[in-house]
Amino acid sequence: MVGGRDGEGLMMRTLTGVLLILFAALGLAGCHAHARPAGPAGAARPGAVSPGAVSPAAVSPAAPPVPSAHQAAHTTRPGNGRRQWVTSWAASPQAAPAGVPGVGAFRDRTVRDIVFLSAGGDALRLVLTNAYGTTPLRVGEVTVGLAGAGAGVMPGGIHLVRFGGRAEVQIPAGAQAVSDPLAMRVPALRDLAVSIYLPARAARPTIHLDAQQHTWVSVVGDHAAATSAAAFPWASRSWFYLTGVIVFPARASGTVVAFGDSITDGLRSTFDANARWPNDLARRLAARAGRTLSVADEGISGDHLLATSPQYPGALARFGADALDQPGVRDIIVEIGINDIRTGAASAQQVIAGYEQLIGQAHARGLKIFGATLLPFQGTGGYTPAREAAREAVNAWIRTSGAFDGVIDFDALMRSPADPLSMRRADDSGDNLHPSDAGYRAMAAAISLPMLLSA
Repeated sequence: MVGGRDGEGLMMRTLTGVLLILFAALGLAGCHAHARPAGPAGAARPGAVSPGAVSPAAVSPAAPPVPSAHQAAHTTRPGNGRRQWVTSWAASPQAAPAGVPGVGAFRDRTVRDIVFLSAGGDALRLVLTNAYGTTPLRVGEVTVGLAGAGAGVMPGGIHLVRFGGRAEVQIPAGAQAVSDPLAMRVPALRDLAVSIYLPARAARPTIHLDAQQHTWVSVVGDHAAATSAAAFPWASRSWFYLTGVIVFPARASGTVVAFGDSITDGLRSTFDANARWPNDLARRLAARAGRTLSVADEGISGDHLLATSPQYPGALARFGADALDQPGVRDIIVEIGINDIRTGAASAQQVIAGYEQLIGQAHARGLKIFGATLLPFQGTGGYTPAREAAREAVNAWIRTSGAFDGVIDFDALMRSPADPLSMRRADDSGDNLHPSDAGYRAMAAAISLPMLLSA
């Protein structure tokens, strides 16, 4: 299926497992992970807590007098000229793979996540997550700074992040914490280094498995204030404990959420290059004059529209937290469903019914929602003529039903003219399913910016 559960997903889990086994040998490991029971389809994902639910949304004296992230998250149809918080970066939380030695191993270590900001601003807030943790998560210190090379941070640019006025925060199992606003000017299209010091053993981390970006882990101690990369010798391919960066924007008037599977997650794109199609969409939006939008990438490799589990929460189960509740959200692009079809887990009619649920929820919030057609998958495991017929039926419904507020026809864009059941060779990463960097750029280029920006 698309990422996470077949070849690419297995490779990523294997690499993560090798890294964590290394941590265990070096004294980071403390326990084996245990799977968190999956909630019912359509239920709220653990950690779907409104911003500020754990830490008070107090504005520090140095921060600009701006509305809280909680208010921004519940404002419908933004874009009326009033400045408000928007989501500059996001990653959907997942449970760490069960049964991997060393998961939940961080103790007296600092984790440095590197994330790509789609929009700039003059203040920011972080969203930390313990959504799938089994015990409270103690965070000793958090800092941010513009990323340098590798695990390095630009000199003179480390800023301490506070939670309710304090440097420390404890996040209950299944919850999240939103930081106080930090007065820090950040540019669009730059990497931000977020360093999280964990003084006590952190049982079973909440992660985003396939980051397409290296995260750095330190030697023993609090190295959150270090600009040098020297204290961060280990790299992981997953993000840890961080699920959002919210900014008080310079130009963005709202957030567009890219909601999908591994194709939205950017699987098989170049590592550390921010070559996912939502990143390329952010570049296009940032290049235009005047009002623009931030982009929140809420793709999960291996995820389904309908099926749910802690590692693969399912689109219906996570739609509220990952899309509807994003600060500043005004548009949602839906690119998911091919895993349901490829595995035979759902019929075309069931996938369409799932889309109708998402559309109804978005429209109830006054949001626009756009449907992306499903890419060809001939030449991959699970392909059968019957499943191909289901894909074509779903795509025909997306194009002709009028249920979505607009259509992004990725299938027509990416399929080979000589063989419409296959992806164009130049845009294929080599697995007959995931695009190359060039393919992801083409997808972003095909999205109508006036459609997204229209009132």
